[in-house]
Amino acid sequence: MTIKNSLALEIKELLSGLSEHGSQHLTEIETDLVQTNVLLSEAIEKLGASFMAIHEAVSAQQQLVDTLLAQAPAAAVGELRTKAAQIDQHVNAAVTGLQFQDMTNQLIGRAMRRLVGVRDVLEVLGTHSAGIPADADPAQLQALLAKTNESIKTQNSNLENELWKAVRQTHMESGDVELF
Repeated sequence: MTIKNSLALEIKELLSGLSEHGSQHLTEIETDLVQTNVLLSEAIEKLGASFMAIHEAVSAQQQLVDTLLAQAPAAAVGELRTKAAQIDQHVNAAVTGLQFQDMTNQLIGRAMRRLVGVRDVLEVLGTHSAGIPADADPAQLQALLAKTNESIKTQNSNLENELWKAVRQTHMESGDVELF
């Protein structure tokens, strides 16, 4: 085996290994992100249900307090109504805060699309590396590597164009929120 054959085989093995191992790691990251999203969704759903239950209980309690206040001194009535309004405000703020789940879902989706895009780039690398003949001379290697590089640049550009959308949340108490 000549040095040029050895170089062609080494480049082919390097690119194939990078493609294969990179894809394996990206699949694991994708699985972790999916599980994270499921856990986050479940947690937010439970928190939302808990806040709504608290709100209902406080509302029922407020009705009882209103009945009692009909017979209470005016100073006590004002203070209790102020506290009831504060509780409503805090529960509403907590529920509004849970709306950040939408932004988190968008970010996780964006990360997933980026992972798929990187996996696609690695597949391009693997496909091109499979086309490297063992007896390729340096000029052939250079041409094949240039073609591979162009394919990767195109794939990367397509991915960046797809992901250039901002993550947004609108109509929140604190105003619109935009990331990126």
